Amino acid sequence: MALATDERTSERRPAAWITTLLIGFAVTMAATASDDMEIAKKLSNPIASLTSVPFQYNYDENIGVTDKGSRSVLNIQPVIPFSLNADWNVISRTILPLVDQQDIPPGTDESGVGDVFQSVFFSPSSPTAAGWIWGAGPALLLPTASDERLGAEQWAAGPTAVALKQQNGWTYGGLMNHVWSFAGDDDRNDVRATFMQPFLAYTTPTLTTMTLNSESTYDWEAEEWSVPVNLMATQLFRIGKQPMSLQLGARYWANAPEAGPDGWGWRLAYTLVFPK
Repeated sequence: MALATDERTSERRPAAWITTLLIGFAVTMAATASDDMEIAKKLSNPIASLTSVPFQYNYDENIGVTDKGSRSVLNIQPVIPFSLNADWNVISRTILPLVDQQDIPPGTDESGVGDVFQSVFFSPSSPTAAGWIWGAGPALLLPTASDERLGAEQWAAGPTAVALKQQNGWTYGGLMNHVWSFAGDDDRNDVRATFMQPFLAYTTPTLTTMTLNSESTYDWEAEEWSVPVNLMATQLFRIGKQPMSLQLGARYWANAPEAGPDGWGWRLAYTLVFPK
């Protein structure tokens, strides 16, 4: 009888092990799916407590007085959050552009580094009672361009702020800044510009995010608007344990200076994500 009992117990062990493994796998997958949904939501939040490094490629054409110019810009945009204390976070957002432009001005090609734009947001670690997430701080334009045709050759600074709300998969809000030049090349135009980025995004259970935004700039010196409207699809995925996203989008220039871009452009972005 003891032998028969041992044999039955032995027969049950593989089944028990398989059941335990399947349950563990299911729990792990559910936890990963929950984590990934949270990451996807944070990628729609410009001031989330999430370290990420987007590589954003933009292409526009029909630029210049002859409409024959084109511009490619790869923006390297690290986002690094820091915790001040239990109540406040600091989020550093840097934009380093690598520019390649053709026939701007006509007959002239140039490639190199553009001007760096640095923003720092001070943001409460918890949303308001109404669910709003907000942050504000300084913005700084650095004259880092490798050629005078790729930058303003001016130091500029001013305030920046963002406010947004996230609920039921939706993210909506806006980011803005305004900078004035305070030093730089006296032979170049002063910088006095307002940037406004209203945005609306929806994240599906499959971790696909559709985003509609505008990245509009008003140049107070030239009294001209630049108004691109962007529609983008972003997919979050993992390779091994590393989360990342891929984004593809189209842009239509609703308004631009006379020598600015015209018609359609496009965007491709790859983002590395480093959750805590």
